[in-house]
Amino acid sequence: MAQTKARRQSPEIAELDGVDPLTNSQIAELLAIEAEGQKQPLQKALRRASRKALLWAEEASQLQQEGRSLTELPGIGPYLEKIVGRWLKLPPLIPTAPDIRKDFLTWTQVNSHLQRDPAWQGQLKGDLQMHTLWSDGSESIQEMADAAEAIGHEYIAITDHSQGLKIAGGISEEQLRQQAVEIEAVNETLTNAGRKLRVLRSIELNLSPNGESDMSEESLAGLDLVLGCFHSALRRKDDQTERYLAALGNPDIQILGHPRGRIYNFRLGLDADWSRVFALAAELDKAVEIDSYPDRQDLSLELIRLAKKAGCRISIGTDSHGASQLRFVAFGLAAAHLAAIDPERILNFMTREELLTWAESVRDNADGVSSSQR
Repeated sequence: MAQTKARRQSPEIAELDGVDPLTNSQIAELLAIEAEGQKQPLQKALRRASRKALLWAEEASQLQQEGRSLTELPGIGPYLEKIVGRWLKLPPLIPTAPDIRKDFLTWTQVNSHLQRDPAWQGQLKGDLQMHTLWSDGSESIQEMADAAEAIGHEYIAITDHSQGLKIAGGISEEQLRQQAVEIEAVNETLTNAGRKLRVLRSIELNLSPNGESDMSEESLAGLDLVLGCFHSALRRKDDQTERYLAALGNPDIQILGHPRGRIYNFRLGLDADWSRVFALAAELDKAVEIDSYPDRQDLSLELIRLAKKAGCRISIGTDSHGASQLRFVAFGLAAAHLAAIDPERILNFMTREELLTWAESVRDNADGVSSSQR
């Protein structure tokens, strides 16, 4: 492996890292490498700490400079504190990160970058992926709405899993109808209280490897937005371009969610001819998602730049499973800014009315194509 302390990531992330002192991003990589040569339970602790380093609120080097304990950092106990402390005092060479850990931003990088352009974050109006008690989330629709309003959102899309994903509590078509009643009640409560935020009816539609829906067209027709995602055969090594083209051609969806299916230090995700995929998305005026969950950050910066070149619309969703995770939107905002996405191409910068008009237009166009093919 090439040995270098800087430039282990894309140029944008390397610039955020700097060279000295050791950054959280670099510590995360060192922890992951250290785990590879250890047995359980130490291996698990190191891998967990590597993942948690993405979300450390402060740079570990800053804690050390201030004479504070590194055990303040999530995932760092007394034993790992000694290891990280040694690295901070005498930084080792940092190998180039493998693809399974490549180009993941850290919380400190994200906040530092966004602070340079406050107006960018000020354009954000909503979050377009989150889960509730209806599937595998930990809080109610009302609780998610209250938390989203508290951080300035004007709308949120509730995207609980659809019925095919049983492991994540996927909801049936009947449950989707019941959820609609609850969303209507929440919106009525918000309206009566003179509050601005509104809850959009949506779903994280489970797509088969052939791009087919697991819910009927009728059950999806009444939703404001449909986010389509792959959840199976995610470790395939061969080219998966055709599955993406099929998914984008599915008239039920308007947004292609967490496209690669990558997870930090766990799953590399799928590969495809992304230029072709994004070109079709742009042609159909459908959006591709930046999943802002720290472990996912999918699309990567490289793919976001390709999507920009193709003229794609971008959707940003936190993939939150609890109210405290709504802050993860910062990862998507920073990635979109680093890739220089035109604000007019970001769904989350639209007003609610503009967003719904776009979704209806995509749906109408898809219906027209489907009719002409029959």
